[in-house]
Amino acid sequence: MSHSGSYIRIDNISRRYGSVRALEGVSLDIAKHEFIAILGPSGSGKSTLLRLIAGLDQPTEGRIHFDGKDVTELAPHKRGIGMVFQEFLLFPHRTVRENLAFPLRMRNEPRAAIEERVEWVAGILSLNTLLDRYPSQLSGGQQQRVALGRGLVSRPTLLLLDEPLANLDRELRQEMEIEIRHYQKRLGIPFIYVTHNQEEALSMSDRIAVINNGRLEALGERQAIYDHPETPFVARFVGKSSKFQGSVLPDGKSVRLTRYDHEFALPTGSIFKYGDAIDIFVKNERFDLDRKANGGAGITCTVIDVVLRGPFLEYVLETDRGDTLIAVKPKRNEPLLARERVLLSWNPADCHIFRAGA
Repeated sequence: MSHSGSYIRIDNISRRYGSVRALEGVSLDIAKHEFIAILGPSGSGKSTLLRLIAGLDQPTEGRIHFDGKDVTELAPHKRGIGMVFQEFLLFPHRTVRENLAFPLRMRNEPRAAIEERVEWVAGILSLNTLLDRYPSQLSGGQQQRVALGRGLVSRPTLLLLDEPLANLDRELRQEMEIEIRHYQKRLGIPFIYVTHNQEEALSMSDRIAVINNGRLEALGERQAIYDHPETPFVARFVGKSSKFQGSVLPDGKSVRLTRYDHEFALPTGSIFKYGDAIDIFVKNERFDLDRKANGGAGITCTVIDVVLRGPFLEYVLETDRGDTLIAVKPKRNEPLLARERVLLSWNPADCHIFRAGA
């Protein structure tokens, strides 16, 4: 999995706490100017991985290299990293200027150097007019920028971010996603961003590493992770999907759903053969809904509820077998209404198929 452009190399890292395996055999290469998101559910091991990279914890096995240098046993303050956490951790009785200067003061930097660095980071993060304010006088987004500034003020060669937007409201989070990506491109240093929020990971990163149960489940460019999931977990976790079960028909080229009278063609080049039991995942926005619910190929449903999601409508559907499915469609002139009958189907190229129980 290595490539020659790697600036950070995580080589077969494992971390155990007694009999608990927090991480198992994770290898990852990160390029010099890359924004990589570590995405996974709570307890998956992603924060453990961040702590190991930071030097706040030691791996049970494996090595970590920065720019060709083995840093596995190096103390955190000697690794040239910055960190930004979920909690802003700002000192309430110190001004923005003093909060930004704090990491440099701890390192006994000369006063002139501290002033220059504070002005530099304030310029990048548009904090110049706020330097004499106290945290209580700042908005949530401004406080987040100060926390980011404290991670950047010592000009790290790598910035680690641990769920930094979790405490912000949705609108502010989306603004900060754009800003943080912009800062990373401007600074040209690697950002490693831990989150359980797939929207954040997809909107900000160049590549996404999906961690599940302490293992690296998938690694790839964000669009590929979304459009071409390699495992059932990734299909379920990245993007909202519905799951169906089925089996391959005697022709070896089509599938019949287990619970529904619906058949569809397997994608070309499929590895499955007659009799194979399979799990089928379809992203909620990939469903086609047809008002002509009598006849035709698909699953007959009743619209139970219509939820407005900005420019999209989320249709809550109940199948004739009593299952609930959700289809997301752009708003149109004649939206479907509650209690309408519809035929739900999908393009075979838009579904992800795995061996049952994989």
